[in-house]
Amino acid sequence: MQRWKTILLATVALLLGACSVTGNTPAEKRQAVLNMRSDTLKQLYKEHPKARSQIASAYGYGVFDMANQNLILLSTSGGYGVLTDKAGRHTYMRVGGGGVGFGLGIKDYREVLIFKNKADFERFRDHGWDASAQAEATAKANNDGGEVTANQSVDLDVITYQITQSGAALQATIGAAKYWPWDALN
Repeated sequence: MQRWKTILLATVALLLGACSVTGNTPAEKRQAVLNMRSDTLKQLYKEHPKARSQIASAYGYGVFDMANQNLILLSTSGGYGVLTDKAGRHTYMRVGGGGVGFGLGIKDYREVLIFKNKADFERFRDHGWDASAQAEATAKANNDGGEVTANQSVDLDVITYQITQSGAALQATIGAAKYWPWDALN
């Protein structure tokens, strides 16, 4: 019983951490989100050089700081991020999601969504739902460890990259995430 309490507390702490942004004012929080985006893109370009040209030729992209936990049959996630269109306009967003499938794990990761066309970008920005199927094996702390992840959106024409910051997970899930504009920052 004590073991499950420890797992539950760690899960809640990770999800709450992923859902918070440093800063006291909306301007400070927007800057923190943009800093996260810049750091994530640097790491993405280092690990996946072709992503630079994919973003350059896309209508827009989103970068999100996420946390995910999976306990046996239920998976939940949460976080925040920013969408950037081809003209450089930002829409700050929140995200929460859930899924079903087999697995166990908890992880902190960054997600980059590259939208190939305007219609999908605007639909995502305005309505925010994304259904996806995912399979992964992850064991990572700081820069040590590795991961194998496959994640495919089933309702948007996007390219998705996930960069794990830390965590351990072995899961295969089907789920949906709700992305919505962050009114306090837009």
